[in-house]
Amino acid sequence: MAGKGAAEEEVYVASIDQGTTSTRFIIYNSHAKPVASHQLEFKQHYPEAGWVEHDPMEIMESVKTCMAKAHEKAKADGHNVDAGLKAIGITNQRETTVMWSKSTGLPLYNAIVWMDARTSPICRRLESELSGGRTHFVETCGLPISTYFSALKVLWLIENVDAVKNAVRAGDALFGTIDTWLIWNLTGGIGGTDRDGKQVFGKHVTDCSNASRTMLMNLKALDWDKPTLQTLGIPAEILPKIVSNSEKIGMVANGFPLAGVPISGCLGDQHAAMLGQLCQKGEAKSTYGTGAFILLNTGEEVTQSSHGLLSTIAYKLGPSEATNYALEGSIAIAGAAVQWLRDSLGIISTAAEIEKLAETVQDSGGIYFVPAFNGLFAPWWRDDARGICIGITRFTNKGHIARAVLESMCFQVNDVLSSMHKDAGEAGEVKSAEGEFLLRVDGGATVNNLLMQIQADLLGSPVVRPADIETTALGAAYAAGLAAGIWTKEQVFAGLHKENTTVFRPQLDETHRKKRADSWFKAVSRSFDLADLSL
Repeated sequence: MAGKGAAEEEVYVASIDQGTTSTRFIIYNSHAKPVASHQLEFKQHYPEAGWVEHDPMEIMESVKTCMAKAHEKAKADGHNVDAGLKAIGITNQRETTVMWSKSTGLPLYNAIVWMDARTSPICRRLESELSGGRTHFVETCGLPISTYFSALKVLWLIENVDAVKNAVRAGDALFGTIDTWLIWNLTGGIGGTDRDGKQVFGKHVTDCSNASRTMLMNLKALDWDKPTLQTLGIPAEILPKIVSNSEKIGMVANGFPLAGVPISGCLGDQHAAMLGQLCQKGEAKSTYGTGAFILLNTGEEVTQSSHGLLSTIAYKLGPSEATNYALEGSIAIAGAAVQWLRDSLGIISTAAEIEKLAETVQDSGGIYFVPAFNGLFAPWWRDDARGICIGITRFTNKGHIARAVLESMCFQVNDVLSSMHKDAGEAGEVKSAEGEFLLRVDGGATVNNLLMQIQADLLGSPVVRPADIETTALGAAYAAGLAAGIWTKEQVFAGLHKENTTVFRPQLDETHRKKRADSWFKAVSRSFDLADLSL
């Protein structure tokens, strides 16, 4: 997929991939193959049960370090990145909410993470006050009222944190999801200089995919929805400007590695993975990370779900390009359950060990594990659910529990795909030449072959894993490279990395599959209405 002039000079594109538990920076060549990368985990803060926070300053530092280290590695391997790096794309954990001071540049509170459940009381209050209840804003923004989305987190901060309340009142507060926080800092913050020594200030922008997860953006207009802002009492002045996923946003300011390189792509992580997987209309992907996220590209029309899914943006690859929309099913806990086995229970010492442990048993021995640590997202939307493990007997050992944890990820993905089939219908999905629905998969957990085989078995459809499973960073690189003129849209969608896929085919018979699905449904229903157990 070499672009213009690639033969005469080395051309590179890079991605900042700022995730829920780690940050990474990857540098790609003109064939969209990674040549250097660096990754750093950062601290998760759990101040109370159900609360999850990040330190925005630590996140910013992790980005800076990853940029510098990946740059060093690329240079050490003989890549002339200084001359050849043409664009940087950003992709990020979505919904996580930062409020900071325009004048000092410092956060007014820790970032409230997407899976944080502290806003439950605000959700209940809005549901009872608003005429449309939980689905009051669905028509405009595609999302139900839920602890998941940024607007509720902003309300909590304004209502509960004096520093935020005062800054909003004084006109000194800025709101952003993580992409906005990174871009504002990288492009100059409270005041910096560019490569020529001219003064620059941070650009306060977000892209349409991240904005679509706040509950505040009108999905069709791709702008902040004034009636929603009025209803919730959120001032428009604190909000960033919304741009497309692929356009020049600003240059990296002095004081950062790679100063002077344009930031020219930005997408929320799941939208970036969709682009990285080259999902066009009727095609679906599932990303297995901290959570699991399944998106089906529905083309240029917004499809409203009647089965618990979200309507969202797929991508918009330029200011004047058409917008592609998607149906999404979001699962809060996937890989995070494996981390819990490792960090909280000590059943495994590395995440990779779970595959071996789960393979010590033939099946889960009648164990069903529902990882509703902070409630359940799609398609249930039950923030009163809590984690359960049922079917335990004296026969149960840690192998069964490990296998049940892996199965829980796959069952949850099935629940979402089953809703997608109902919403999109047969016409809304592209089938393979053999008439099969294919699920494209990516994300860290997909290296686990057992997990992928279980997914194919429980789904009853083939699961397709690309050679490069880090499709989130790749999608951000594609978006940045498109805006910088390194590749054309045709080159990207002809995608070199479509080759070398691994296909997992179902081996479970239909009767058995149906029985397992029924048992899972029974387990999920047992997890409801347990939130007050800890009181």
